Amino acid sequence: MNETTWLIIGFTGQLFFSIRFLIQWWQSERQQKSVIPIEFWYFSILGATTLLIYAIYRADPVFILGQSTGLFIYLRNLHLIKKSAQEN
Repeated sequence: MNETTWLIIGFTGQLFFSIRFLIQWWQSERQQKSVIPIEFWYFSILGATTLLIYAIYRADPVFILGQSTGLFIYLRNLHLIKKSAQEN
């Protein structure tokens, strides 16, 4: 892949992270309280995965560690949400 393609991948990851905050803000405004909708976690996973791929391409160990850690946390939160829903 050429450099432009990699930049598009990186910016797409950043876009996913931006969308997750817009979704969270919109839902909180609708409910008039702070909430974190499940879509927040899906966009977190999309953003982290996309940025992790970009970070691996860039061979940036700081970026790789940060995105890997975040991805684990986002996946774990989604697992806990689904587990809780199954128990109810």
